[in-house]
Amino acid sequence: MDEDTAREVLLALREEALARLADLGVNRDDVVQASQGANIDDEHDPEGSTIAYERALLEALAVSARARIADTDAALARLAAGDYGICEVCGEPIGAERLAARPVASRCLRHS
Repeated sequence: MDEDTAREVLLALREEALARLADLGVNRDDVVQASQGANIDDEHDPEGSTIAYERALLEALAVSARARIADTDAALARLAAGDYGICEVCGEPIGAERLAARPVASRCLRHS
């Protein structure tokens, strides 16, 4: 993958993760608003998931989105430094197939 293509792919991944994070924030706000003022005993409600579970799920998804942004930022930094596509362990090139499948990869398959 050439440098321009890698930058485009990484920036698109970053934008997707930022949009996902924003959506998760809206969804969390919706869950919180829906539970305010309600006298719900969600810990003992036999009807589906609890509000606490929904909040925890949204937080886990937000953590994942933040990690994706951090991974993408690190890949963009490697690209700027000229180290993109080089395994951080052995210094050998990361295979094109691996970078196509996982553009934020910092290690070759042997060291992943």
